[in-house]
This record gives sequence, structure tokens and C-alpha cells, in this order.
Amino acid sequence: MRVPYGLEVIESCMSCKACRGNYFCSFSPSVRRSADALSYHSVLPSGALLFVEGQSPRGVYIVCSGKVKLSTTSKDGKVLILKQAEAGEVLGLSAAISGTNYEMTAETSTACQLNFIGRRDLMALLQNESEVGVHAAQALSREFQAAYRDIHDLVLARSSSGKLAKLLLSCAPRGVSAMEEQRVHSSMTHEEMAQRIGSSRETVTRLLSNLKKKRLIRIEGATLVIRDRTGLEALAM
Repeated sequence: MRVPYGLEVIESCMSCKACRGNYFCSFSPSVRRSADALSYHSVLPSGALLFVEGQSPRGVYIVCSGKVKLSTTSKDGKVLILKQAEAGEVLGLSAAISGTNYEMTAETSTACQLNFIGRRDLMALLQNESEVGVHAAQALSREFQAAYRDIHDLVLARSSSGKLAKLLLSCAPRGVSAMEEQRVHSSMTHEEMAQRIGSSRETVTRLLSNLKKKRLIRIEGATLVIRDRTGLEALAM
């Protein structure tokens, strides 16, 4: 069944196609049934806030489809986008387990189908189902490793150009030869790119212009085309 946002509604965790290896919700059938009984499914449009940085944890959200933007804000109002969560990922897990406030803000980037499990029910699952505990530990470990890589890139990257090049490469399709042009279909604005690399919108606009002059990329409407992946990779190192 489809809803106004064009999503295929997933009414049960048992039929969810996002449940595959390496995801928090890829439980065995019996545990998945237990989690499903405690879950609340919802469909939300782009721009919906799931939780806000500093808010007390109510539970976790599992992304069934769509993308969710995770961000943090400094005291002076500067926004840094930490990542884009995709189908199968769990949001707010560390805060829910520890009982501390959410460390970031979660906002839907596209229309999403989400699965919510309240904190009390989640803790019961962790205590009663060892499999859930193992998956939670794996999910938190992946979050830590991703955060470490992001800190490394933000702090140790040689320049804003290198950070932007790395961001563009991360959006590029995989499995394409470095000799072929690669079309990047991204809905990110210059402001959002700036928030991803810890820079300003004006700087991103200038850097994109420089990349075009160097014939590393070109812009076709809303599509960015990587003309020289090797050159872009050299810049991102």
C-alpha cells in the first residue's frame, strides 16, 4: 500500500526489506516479532523533527525507508551536519540506553517511514533478549567508528577543498570506473554542504566554482557530474 509521499508502507517488521545484515533491526524472526509488538510505525514528510539535541530520550527510531539528517548546533548557532542516516539504521540509541539527553537533532531529509520503540520497551528487550544487546553493541560500535573517521576528516583534512572533494566522492555512485564520468544526484544545497564540512555557504560556492575551472566537475541543473574522479581523489587525500 502506498501513501501520499510515494512510499511503500511497511506495516510489520516481519515484512521489512531493510532488515538485512549489519543493521540494528536484522534480528532473528522470533526476536523481530517481539520488537514488532512493541513498535509504532509512522510515515513522515521531509522536514519533520524526530528529536532535538538536548531533549530527554523517549526511545529510538529505526529508519525503514528514506533519509534522516543528523546535526548538532554550536552556542553561536552554527550547524554541523553529522551524517545522513538511511534505511535500517537506528537513531538515538546511545541516549536511550544511557538515559542522557539526545546528543544531536534528527530531521527527515526525505519522506520517511519510521519505526519507534519507547525507551522502557527497548530496555526490556535488552534485558530479555541477548540478541538485541549484541546488535545494540554492534550499532554503537559502528557509530563510534564513523564519528572517529568524521573527526579525522574535519580536523586533519588539508583544506576545505579536500573536505568538499571527499564529500562529493561519498555521494558518487559506486562500482563505476574512475575513467567514466559520474553523475551525483544529491538534494544537498550549498548551505547543507557547508554544514557537512564545517564551512560557510559562500566558501562552498567558491570552491565548487574552482573545481569547475579545474575541470574536475561540472554542473547540469541539479546534477553534479564528476569529470575527473582521480583528480578529485587526489584533492581529498
